[in-house]
Formats: sequence, structure tokens, C-alpha cells
Amino acid sequence: MLPTTTARVSGVTSDAANHRIAQRIEESVRYHAAHPERIGKRLRDLDAEWDIERTLAANAATLALTGTLLGAFVNKRWLALPAVVTGFLLQHAVQGWCPPLQIFRSRGVRTASEIDQERYALKVLRGDFARDGAEPSTAAEHAEAALRAVRA
Repeated sequence: MLPTTTARVSGVTSDAANHRIAQRIEESVRYHAAHPERIGKRLRDLDAEWDIERTLAANAATLALTGTLLGAFVNKRWLALPAVVTGFLLQHAVQGWCPPLQIFRSRGVRTASEIDQERYALKVLRGDFARDGAEPSTAAEHAEAALRAVRA
């Protein structure tokens, strides 16, 4: 059975890389709970952040184009590069895994869902969504409430 779209990348990523990415999200939310005046800038940064799909697509396109040009103008053997790259891209589309994925994930490149998790937690902190129940009294409680809201 094929993995779901939202779980296919994290499912083939090492536990250590997934943990570092989750920690980064939690640290950002906790930091911004204590510094709410910086949330707007962080949200703009998140809008500009490349997710793993965009990163892999740009990487594959660059390698395929390079291989095609080298194959056309230098040596036809270079045409093997775009063939291999497109095969890996197909493998990623189906299984969620390809060789560069581990490199990018270990460097902290996140999925769109992971970026959205941080984005929505920050929006909760900023008060973009209605809250029910008692208002958190400390920045730490505020951060925990925001993280719970986006994990539900």
C-alpha cells in the first residue's frame, strides 16, 4: 500500500531528523510566545520558506537540465543523468523517498505540513483564532495551548 501524501516524507525520514524538525517548531513557538511582537516577521519568513517538495523539484530540474545540456553539447553519456534523476523523482512521487531526500531532511528542510504546523501555532499565539476555555497565564502555557491547537 502506498503511503499517504502527508506522511510519506516523514515516514521515510530518520527519527533523528524528524525529532530535530519537531524540536525546531516547538522552540520557535515557545520563543514567539515570549516575544509576540516578532510573530509577524516569522510568519513572513515561513511564507518564503521552501518546503521539501519545492526543494526536490528544483534540485531534480537543475540536474536534469544540466544532464540534457551536457548530453547535447559535450557527450551523449550525460543523458543518463536526466534519466536517473527523473526515475528518482518518480520514486519520490510514489513512495516518498529518493536519495537527496535524506540529505535535505537532515539539513532541516521541512514538509509543507510541518511549516503549516508552525504557522498555525503562531497564528493561535497572535490571536487569529477564537479560543475556548481559560486564557493561558504564562508564555509557556500559551505556547503549549498553541501547539495543542495545531496538533488536534
